[in-house]
Amino acid sequence: MSRTLLIDTDTASDDAVALIMALRSPDVAVAAITVVAGNVPLEQATRNALYTAELCGSSVPVYAGEARPLMREHQSAQWFHGRDGLGDQGYPPPVRKPESKHAVDAIVDVISANPGIVVVTLGPLTNVALALARSPGIVKNVSRSVVMGGNPCTEGNVTPAAEYNMWVDPEAARAVLRSGLPIDLVGWHLCRGEASLSALDIEYVLSLDTDLARFAINCNRTAMEANRVQTGEIGICLPDPTAMAIALDPSISMHSSRHYVDVETDSELTRGMTVVDRLNVAGDERNRGVWLPVLEKAPALIHWEIDIPRWKALLFGLL
Repeated sequence: MSRTLLIDTDTASDDAVALIMALRSPDVAVAAITVVAGNVPLEQATRNALYTAELCGSSVPVYAGEARPLMREHQSAQWFHGRDGLGDQGYPPPVRKPESKHAVDAIVDVISANPGIVVVTLGPLTNVALALARSPGIVKNVSRSVVMGGNPCTEGNVTPAAEYNMWVDPEAARAVLRSGLPIDLVGWHLCRGEASLSALDIEYVLSLDTDLARFAINCNRTAMEANRVQTGEIGICLPDPTAMAIALDPSISMHSSRHYVDVETDSELTRGMTVVDRLNVAGDERNRGVWLPVLEKAPALIHWEIDIPRWKALLFGLL
């Protein structure tokens, strides 16, 4: 049976690979791609989404959304993904233009029209937070909301405390986590180590000799070097495709558990930190006052470990 996805993205190199996975999946219908400023400015992210869709031969509608976070200045990750977000490989402009409707309106309309839809977010949660503020009732139509973001109980990748998507717009992240959406949280830690594409993996993907396989590797060249400098790890780290893999096949997650989650918005030291109640103490008397707005909603499903061979096999098959 076909499943319907809505994907919200700040399209850079790993987002592009995640979009390919969804658009190439035979049992998935992508109803819309909505774009938010994050890794790159909004106009560039929209251009990248359109270009990726065209590579897949897809006419999925693409909607541009918010150009800055709810309460903060936008800070890109071009230092990681390249000026154009796709490794500065000189890709041509897309043929299509984005739809005239704003992404926030598109999110409300698409979710309203598709009961049971799966929402996959690959960037800052600004668009989604605004859509939920405008129309809170859409929550009931969402069967799963797979959020690539956060660093549950691990170090961050933009500050010692925070993962980029949560750090860029922590107010939006907090609003979404407190909205009642059925959230699967896929943290940055899941794409590291053996889960990243090794030199042998890269060689194998290029041996597939398809346009999509070459694009998937080449658009991540800058990110690969940035990852080496940041973490010392050699390989291509793919957080958004890892989240998309769990969205497409939940059984790829080998260990998950439900916990209350909140996001720090006040402290500059820990801004954007995903605070996970892993020991289930948020409801204790000493914590309840702070955690009450979170405790009133269902806990999120936190993914701790994935089946790495199966995740890579899914990716390779779709390329």
